[in-house]
This record gives sequence, structure tokens and C-alpha cells, in this order.
Amino acid sequence: MTTTAAHLDPARKHDFVFLLDVRDGNPNGDPDNGGAPRTDPVTGQGLITDVALKRKIRSTIALTRQGKPGYDIYVENGVALNAQHERAYDEGGVTGEADARDWMCSTFYDVRMFGAVMTTGKNERKAGRVRGPMQLTFCRSVDPVTPFEIGITRVTPTRIEDVEAFKNPTPTNRGKETEMGSKSIVPYALYRGSGYFSAPLAAKAGVTSDDLAAFWQAFTIMLDHDRASARGEMTLRGLWVFSHDDAFGRAPAHTLLDLVQVKQLGDPSARSYADYADGVTIDQAAIPERVTLTRLVG
Repeated sequence: MTTTAAHLDPARKHDFVFLLDVRDGNPNGDPDNGGAPRTDPVTGQGLITDVALKRKIRSTIALTRQGKPGYDIYVENGVALNAQHERAYDEGGVTGEADARDWMCSTFYDVRMFGAVMTTGKNERKAGRVRGPMQLTFCRSVDPVTPFEIGITRVTPTRIEDVEAFKNPTPTNRGKETEMGSKSIVPYALYRGSGYFSAPLAAKAGVTSDDLAAFWQAFTIMLDHDRASARGEMTLRGLWVFSHDDAFGRAPAHTLLDLVQVKQLGDPSARSYADYADGVTIDQAAIPERVTLTRLVG
């Protein structure tokens, strides 16, 4: 008889803390600020939203569980949410909102893990609400960051007219040979975030041990499958899961997460994880009884 690893048991409460870093990239641009890296205007610390992290997890689940029943993605690029609600009635054959909610939970991974408000669309084809058992916080950089903008040059313009005018210039229009642009980057930053898993909410949504295994796998590899010119070097540096031996927990979450400490440098001079590595500590002796620590990364 096998025993489920503590961090894979949906009947337990889990609290976790993670560290990720970025070098010469933009971990989460702010569309209200020209796509510049998000920062706290008071402290200067960098920020990464929970929404950005969930997007990466959804995209990774779509890769690792492609075609597997129960692992469809609700918040999917190019698909209207109301169209997803319609599937419960068209494919699932449900006849009411409560049944539609259950069908959505069993069909869409991100509905049963992260929750969803599915009360839009036609009155007779809504799918209720689900409180997600897995929740993530914003990530905040350990020290202030110094984002800046770098000018870049592209070897060709966007418009056909500019190329033709460059080849056949006139006194009033000489066209373009290249086009200028810019990138906003953070030279280096180490970010810390946390997450929480509620066993009672998981039971209501039908979360399984396989779902948790999929989540931890996606979390550990998501940055490797989210490379982009703006996020070339993002790395998960640590992931520590505190698993209680019951559904409601044996200690407040903050007392467990505070056991993982990262020493601040006090300035934005860091340029690699090596600048922080020696200052990352875990107070193992202070872990309460009936709470299990699992190191997935770090």
C-alpha cells in the first residue's frame, strides 16, 4: 500500500513560498506604463502579479496535459468565456446552473484549481461560481529594482511605403531603412511570492492528487516554457511547501512562510542569484509538529 506524498494530498492544507529571479528582462510589464516593469512607487521594489503567474501555469498545463480529459483550460486565448459556459449545456447535456458548475469543475483544470465567476452569458446558460482552493500572491522583489529603457534598432521598417520611398527617395520623402524601438528591462531582481491551498474548497471543486501533481510540475517548469525576448532569463530558484496533516491547518500560514528568510542587500546592486544564495535560510527547527516541509526546488 502506497502513501500519498504530503504535498500531493488534496485533503491537507498547504502553504508555500517561492523565489524566482530575472536578469536583463521584463518579468511583468505594466500596460498602463508603456509596458515598463511593475514597481512599488514608494519602496522601488519590483512586482509580478498573481495573474501573470496563473497565465504561465495555465499555458504549461495545456502543454503537459494536452488532450487529457479534465485538463481543458477555461481562460484560454481567443475563446470567449461565455462560449465555455455554453459547452456545459451543449457537450455536457446539463439542464441547470448547479449541474453546469459541476461539469465546468470536472472539465476545466483552472476552474477547479483557481476558481471562476461563470455568471455571464444567457440567463438559462450560466454556470455559477467556484471558489478556487489554490491562490497565489503578488511577487515582490527582495530589494529595490532599477528598471530602465534600452533603445533597439530593427533592420526593416513596418510600412511598405517607407521601404519604397527609401529605395526611390524624393525631396519630400526619403523613406526609412531601419526603425527604432525600445525595451524596458530589470538588470537583475530576486522576487519572493507565496501561495495557499485550501483542502475544504478543494473537496467542493473535486481537486485530486493528480491535479496537485500537475500544479507542482507546471510551477517548476513554467518559466522554461515561457521564454520570450523580454523574459529570456527567468528562473525558479526555490519552492518550499508546508503541508499540514489536516484540512484546516496546524499553524497560521504566515508563521510557516516566515521560516524561509532571504537576506536583503539593501540596494539594487545584485546582478545574479549568487549575490543572494548564501542569505537564503530555512529555520527547520521551528517547523511545528504535524507540518511537513517539502523542498521541490532549492
